[in-house]
Amino acid sequence: MEDLFRLMRSVEADRAAALREFADLLIAHALAEESKVYPALKRYKKIEDEEVEHGEEEHEEGNKALLELLEVDEVGSEEWDTKLEELVEAVTHHADEEERTILNGARENVAMERREELGGAFLEERERQLKAGCGAVDNVRRIVRS
Repeated sequence: MEDLFRLMRSVEADRAAALREFADLLIAHALAEESKVYPALKRYKKIEDEEVEHGEEEHEEGNKALLELLEVDEVGSEEWDTKLEELVEAVTHHADEEERTILNGARENVAMERREELGGAFLEERERQLKAGCGAVDNVRRIVRS
């Protein structure tokens, strides 16, 4: 995702294409995590429900920031740059917190075999979402409004 952020900032890159790729990846990640990983992790007593719920809230914030960037009319405009940085902040913050809280909690409390199962389910769902074009602006709009 960092590489895509760099492309979306670069005047030499196809910023709109980078945004489309990023949108698909971000939405697929959130949907797969919320449907396949988070529900399973909530069953473990040592992983706080609040942490998982906070992760879901941060997905919502990232999705909203993504939608706002997708709806900018002019790629590379001042509005584009502002909305891009808001997206970068939301996603970076979420990744940092998720790695330190939810993922470390899973590493400490969930058996490797179960983590591998969850990882496989995540990848399968993520791929399904990517094939469906989940980052299309109309789908992102639907997700944000739901």
